Amino acid sequence: MSELSDLYQEVVIDHCRRPRNFRALEGANRQAQGYNPLCGDKVTLYVKLEDDRVVDISFQGSGCAISTASASILTETLKGKTRAEAQLLFDRFHDLVTGKPVPPAPDLGKLAVFSGVSEYPARVKCATLVWHTLRSALDRREEVVSTE
Repeated sequence: MSELSDLYQEVVIDHCRRPRNFRALEGANRQAQGYNPLCGDKVTLYVKLEDDRVVDISFQGSGCAISTASASILTETLKGKTRAEAQLLFDRFHDLVTGKPVPPAPDLGKLAVFSGVSEYPARVKCATLVWHTLRSALDRREEVVSTE
């Protein structure tokens, strides 16, 4: 368990300090905003969807290390995925961070480091904010996503 904890810290700190795809996305045809009032996390997610596939994705905002790392890894993970694959990853990630059993496939990759978040219920909202915001963007909902 210590190795997973060390990996978690390493990955989260790396993505927090150097978030991937942290920019406004020119040509995005989907966009949504999310807010976690408990922690103060704010995120704007930009998605370029073509033929039901995430061609490009980025985010901007401010938040805690968990929120920022989750957004960064989400953007890396979802490029090239279909909406259906994105939904499956959302479901698996949500199960992972809420402590539900996660079937072995498809591989969560770096997202697996968030498994320990289930031990801290208040941090689940930090980890899942960008994922709920993604759903809103894909569904073209206009209201700000809130974790409350």
